[in-house]
Amino acid sequence: MTKIITFVVIVLLIGFGFSWLADRPGVLSIVWQGQLIEMSLMVAASVIAALIVAIMIVWWLFNTVWNSPHAARRYFRARKRDRGYQALSTGLIAAGAGNAVLARKMTARTQGLLSADQEPLIHLLEAQADLIEGKYDAARRKFEAMAQDPETRELGLRGLYMEARRQGANEAALEYAENAARHAPYLPWAAQATLESKSRNGEWDDAIRLLDQQKAAHVIERGEAERLKAVLLTAKAEEKFESDPKAAREDANQALKLSKGLIPAALIAARSYLREDNLRKAASVLEPVWKLSPHPQIAQLYVRARSGDTAVDRLKRAERLESLKPNNVESLFAVAQAALDAQDFPRARAKAEAAARIEPRESIFLLMADIEEAETGDQGRIRHWMSQALRAPRDHAWVADGIVSEKWLPASPVTGRIDAFEWKVPFGQVEGPVEDNGVDRALSSLPDVAKPEIREKIIEIPVPVKVTDPVVVTETKIVPKDQPKVPADEKRPDAVPFFGGLPDDPGVKKPTAEPDEKTRLNLF
Repeated sequence: MTKIITFVVIVLLIGFGFSWLADRPGVLSIVWQGQLIEMSLMVAASVIAALIVAIMIVWWLFNTVWNSPHAARRYFRARKRDRGYQALSTGLIAAGAGNAVLARKMTARTQGLLSADQEPLIHLLEAQADLIEGKYDAARRKFEAMAQDPETRELGLRGLYMEARRQGANEAALEYAENAARHAPYLPWAAQATLESKSRNGEWDDAIRLLDQQKAAHVIERGEAERLKAVLLTAKAEEKFESDPKAAREDANQALKLSKGLIPAALIAARSYLREDNLRKAASVLEPVWKLSPHPQIAQLYVRARSGDTAVDRLKRAERLESLKPNNVESLFAVAQAALDAQDFPRARAKAEAAARIEPRESIFLLMADIEEAETGDQGRIRHWMSQALRAPRDHAWVADGIVSEKWLPASPVTGRIDAFEWKVPFGQVEGPVEDNGVDRALSSLPDVAKPEIREKIIEIPVPVKVTDPVVVTETKIVPKDQPKVPADEKRPDAVPFFGGLPDDPGVKKPTAEPDEKTRLNLF
């Protein structure tokens, strides 16, 4: 565009010059070698312009002829380079597709058309072809040669890192990643691998410093960097909570500033305040997090913050949580548990039923079974709620990469990914039960409270008799009402001795003589 504008401007200036000369006619006289030459100014200007154009054309022809060998060489060199780059591109595509034959063919063609010193991608194509053919040692040597060249260092380290990971040499892979991150902290794969390794080894300070470098290099976004830093600070606080609670609290509070809804950080900070018996500070930490994301661990710590509180005091604290987050399943569940401990069965039952209507799950039905056992003790109703719990969806847990953990962890034990654990239903149980397990259906099928069975008892009271006749002692027996009576004329079979041996068996006792009447009277 600039050249076109320049050309138009030059043409306009030339035209303006000729028109200016045409408006001002004159005669130009030149004496050269005794001859007088006269011409008008317009003719003189035209001759000069034609002369300049002729000189330029002659110079262009001379320059073209003089530089034609070099131009020819440059043309053929460019054509060869283009063919080489075309072969290189085709080879890389073939290597990416896994076509070893075409990749090796294009490698040989590229080496004949291009120089490896001028185009480093030839080394990459050779290494990829070796990997496809299973020549891992040759590929590793090529990657090591690339790592020595400053221009291809990052590419070579990346190849060495991937090969070490493939062979299971995690320490070597980590060394390559750290080397790459040291020279180029803006590489996402190197920084991420180094960060995960340091987190797995518990080197929290180094991990935080590396994360700050990534944030400064704009490798990751600001929001993600702040979240990961909050997770690392929480892990650091959890590690030193027992030895230095105040320092752990500072790290946890800093983590909460970066990520306000981080539940583990809030729990650590609140426990640190509770060790100092500072309930107000602990509540000020837990309540904002509870408003953002209610969690049963927060409810348990908040309700049982002080060991000396009565059950009624814990119920009031649970009601405080419910006021902060009304119509929430965790709030209702916390109030129901506290009401059960306070023996307020109607409130406990009402809150548990309300929680089950919002989100029916295993722990809620187990709580209703506990309420039933404490209030009525009816085994039928208890078994009813237990069966509902078996068919209900499972409770939420900390889940990451298929691993279910009882407590929160900063990184996944499988992949090492930071901030991998989420509070949700474990995998394989998301679809829920096949049957309808709503609380209304469960209440409609709830059996009535069984009445206690009343049994009639017959008690025989002995009547005193005179001592004139021999006294015969009879056994008094309590007979249930529903037991059939034995007829009086029916004789019982004789008792069989325990050992059942012959009379001379030492285990069989010989019958003693019948006591006389005087002896029987002396017994009384």
